[in-house]
Formats: sequence, C-alpha cells, structure tokens
Amino acid sequence: MHLPIELARAIEEEASRHDRAALLRAVAKISGRYHAEGARSTGRLSDVERAAYVAVRAPAIYGALREVFAELQARIPDAQVGTLLDLGAGPGTAAWAAASVWPALSEITCIERDRGLIELGRRLTRMAPARWIEADLDDTSPLPRADLVVLSYVAGELDAPGPLIDRAWAAAALALVIVEPGTPRGFSAIRAARAQLIRSGAAIAAPCPHAGECPMNTPDWCHFAARIERSKLHRQLKSGELGHEDEKFSYVIASRAPVCAAVSRVVRHPWITPGLIRLELCTVANVKSRTVRKREKELFRLARKAHWGGEFPV
Repeated sequence: MHLPIELARAIEEEASRHDRAALLRAVAKISGRYHAEGARSTGRLSDVERAAYVAVRAPAIYGALREVFAELQARIPDAQVGTLLDLGAGPGTAAWAAASVWPALSEITCIERDRGLIELGRRLTRMAPARWIEADLDDTSPLPRADLVVLSYVAGELDAPGPLIDRAWAAAALALVIVEPGTPRGFSAIRAARAQLIRSGAAIAAPCPHAGECPMNTPDWCHFAARIERSKLHRQLKSGELGHEDEKFSYVIASRAPVCAAVSRVVRHPWITPGLIRLELCTVANVKSRTVRKREKELFRLARKAHWGGEFPV
C-alpha cells in the first residue's frame, strides 16, 4: 500500500523545513514515548517533533485505517459515507484514508486539542473538505453528527474511555470505528469498547463474525497488520533497510445498519506446508485451528487465498 501522492509530498515538504539531525533526534524521542506509553501518547510536541511524527507514524496509521475502512465498506454493503468525524484527529490521517475509500466525502470534521497539530493537519489536508475544531475530548458536550465517527489510537490513551465512546456512538449516524495499536494493551481497549457498544445496541460489523463474548484468551490477543511502502525519507528517519513497514493494529467496527459479518476471521498468518494449510480462525463458536488438506480441492483452493485478517468462508 502506498500513501496518496499528495500526502507523501506534503509530508516531505514538512520535513524539509527542519534540519535532518534534529528530525532524527525527534524520531528517537517519539519512538521512546510510543513504546513506553502508546501510539499517540506524545504530549505536546514541538514543531520538529510534529514533522517527525507525521513522517514516521502517519504512513503506518494511514495503512491501518485504510484496511479498516475497506473492511467497513465490505461488511456494510449499503453504507453511504458522506460525512466523517475524526476524534483526536492528530494531523488528519483518517481524513486521507477515508477519502481514498469514499472519494465523494462531502464533509470532514477533525477534532484535536493540539493547536500545532491542527495547523499541520490543515496544511496536509489542504486538498480535502476538512474543518478543524480545537477541543479536548474530555469535554462532555454533544459531538457533531456524522455518518462515520473515528477514534483512531485515542481510546487506549484515556484512563476512562467509556464516556467518550458513548458520545462517539451517539454521534455516529451509520458506524463507529475504533482502532488501537496491535498490542495486548491495545486489544484490551478494543475488547472493552466492543462489549460496551454491544450493550448499547450496536451491530458488530468487523472483525468479529459474531456479537457474543470475545473468545480470545490470554496470552493471545486479536490483532492484524497493514503493510505500507516506505519512502526514502521514512527509511532514513527510521534507519530501516526494508522498503516496507508492517503496522500491527486492533480494531472494531460498530454499525447501526445491517451487517454482512464474516463467516470466520483468520487471526494468524496461515501455516503452509506442501499439501496442507493450517488456519487459526475466530468463529461464532470459538477460536480454533482448521487444517485443510490438498485432497479437499475446493476448500484447499480457498485456503491458499486466505490471509491474516481476511475471511474464511467455512
């Protein structure tokens, strides 16, 4: 997956405003905070830290959100997404990801508390119909209504995200998407949000094939991966040799519309040997292993196409 050309150019332009050595120091600082505290627990950033953040984190977050939005489109076939509300928007990455799936978006509202990130987001989203609101998500006032509401790498940062999730769900005319890092801590936040949304009457569109109790038991956790191609700048700032990066993420999509849930979800990389494929599946009943042998011709053909995060129809 590649970033949109306009976004990639805008990120390069932001980085060019700063000395490369300062950017490298900022990346190291942000990376330390990320691994210690969470994906966006960055506090108030300096200008160079914001540029470093958008250079190394925006592509990965874009990749995760793009995957989740495509899944929403598949699981809610009649979805008409014309308006987007992004809560804790950061530099507006969700606006770009949503626009790539729904080009006809007519209104994007981004709520962010950091004025510097808002200014950066306005520069990055200058080609999108986005409006920015400077506000703290701890505010208890009603949120603007939108077809799709997004909480991306936000809920897990809060000590008590329940009230915000309630407000976000109330604002969602069609669906609410919550995405967190693909870590045990991130999944824990998603699992709690999922249970809360089910109690509120939401239909779970993805990734779950059911709305029952989550069958994933410790030490396992439900997460997936999005592969994003690295730019030259990204490789330089992260001292990476590979031409791509895999962003691990956990998510839930809650819907007010009827959903076409997966029959089962592939929750690990398929294990493949000659003549045999083993899949780890989340099903309506439980999480189980499914071994498919070459003699099961049609099923084996489907298993060969199966991938981590995708649906397996049996």
